Amino acid sequence: MSTTPVLEARGLTKRFPGVIANDSVDLTLNKGEILAMLGENGAGKTTLMNMLYGLYHPDEGEILVNGKAVKMDSPNDAIAAGIGMVHQHFMLIPVMTVAENIMLGVEETRGVLAKLPMLGRLNRRAAAVRIKELSKQYSLDLDPDDYIKDLPVGIQQRAEIIKALYRNADILILDEPTAVLTPQEADELFAIMHNLTKQGVSIIFITHKLKEVLKVADRIAVLRNGKMVGTALPADATQASLAEMMVGREVILQVDKSEATPGDVVLDVKDLVVKTNRGQIAVENVSFEVRAGEILGIAGVQGNGQSELAEGLTGLRPIESGHIQLSDRDSTHFLPRQVTEMGVAHIPEDREKHGLIMAYSIADNLVLNRYYQPPFAKGPVLNQEVIDQNGRELVAEYDVRTPSIYTTAGSLSGGNKQKVIVAREFSRPVKLLIANQPTRGVDVGSIEFIHNQIISQRDSGVAVLLVSAELDEILSLADRVAVMFDGRIVKTLPIAEATRERVGLLMAGSET
Repeated sequence: MSTTPVLEARGLTKRFPGVIANDSVDLTLNKGEILAMLGENGAGKTTLMNMLYGLYHPDEGEILVNGKAVKMDSPNDAIAAGIGMVHQHFMLIPVMTVAENIMLGVEETRGVLAKLPMLGRLNRRAAAVRIKELSKQYSLDLDPDDYIKDLPVGIQQRAEIIKALYRNADILILDEPTAVLTPQEADELFAIMHNLTKQGVSIIFITHKLKEVLKVADRIAVLRNGKMVGTALPADATQASLAEMMVGREVILQVDKSEATPGDVVLDVKDLVVKTNRGQIAVENVSFEVRAGEILGIAGVQGNGQSELAEGLTGLRPIESGHIQLSDRDSTHFLPRQVTEMGVAHIPEDREKHGLIMAYSIADNLVLNRYYQPPFAKGPVLNQEVIDQNGRELVAEYDVRTPSIYTTAGSLSGGNKQKVIVAREFSRPVKLLIANQPTRGVDVGSIEFIHNQIISQRDSGVAVLLVSAELDEILSLADRVAVMFDGRIVKTLPIAEATRERVGLLMAGSET
């Protein structure tokens, strides 16, 4: 049996203006291995993967596949070398079928003009047959005729994996593959990953979730500040030791909070009905209240109405019926700006769609909800000097990793984008915080920071509504837990009664 790594990076270095993203990084991946890649947001993980996949060209160093040096000038070079990548944000076209997405770019044609692909007819049947074969071989359970827009996120991810396998990839790079998955979908993915490696596929698994790493990885590599700081075996590691390797200091993984002292009702929701984009009821006659100085956690498997609930409360989605009372004022049909001006802070589920303007600078993104108010503006004229100073202060206070406040939000890592949103929303006086998936795709050090900030808001008298697909997060932060299933709140429990087992049963639809 060959001991030559299937993929090797030697001394890879990549520089951007003002920052060394990767500094002489060495990495090896063995055949049939799951190598977990850990690191803080901005540690250089994505840059390293982009070099391995041909999206970036290294300034120094070399890449070897099966012991031979290869030049990665584009993803086509990586695909030709047997490397496939499944990005955190899927590269699928919703209105096309699974088969059409998978064969896109490597279309097979038939008919008399088959040798002229631009003129021949697509051979969808041959593509469908191969997709079914791959689906069966790797236990991926995928129908090539389904439309992407009709599939849950976990099944869309399977389409991305098959898209790589369809191109004969035997090395897979999975970038934050569980960031948008439910716990059940994540478990299904892990089973798929193990099945792939049994058949000789090698996997680089990028994640922030330490439990997942210890559960699924064969070996763990850790990047910090662009440098490879070490590797570990799951049998020899703990969540605490991995967190310390990532951050360079001890990280407190358990949330430290005192007992809540709830005050007056800040948010009162009665019989709320909200629909999906397709006109189906997503939130059905939901009622609850949140008091000052407490955290109400909304638990549930993703897709049970939590997203539509948060969007309805913040003015991003219309309310069909019911009432929202915010500090004794009816805010049922308020627009987002009106909700904000009522003293509501919002960490949205989709940071890129609803949280930031990618082409704007960090400084400008940090005042998106106040740019028209003094001291950031005088009438219609912006005070850019004050906006920039605010940006410098918040970037320092919230540890946003960026070379400059003038850097565009779109160029930041996912976790640093989240920090910009948290900094903006927490840096003004608020009565209510609606935090929807506040730590999705965020590293362990940043999770610790964001959790502490949420507790600090609660302790200062802010009412907090926490929506999270991470049950551990709900149980760590919440004072009460409301469980959503099929668009309804099936039970609300004090935290002392919200055991993992009981909440898990409620999430599955049991009302006991």
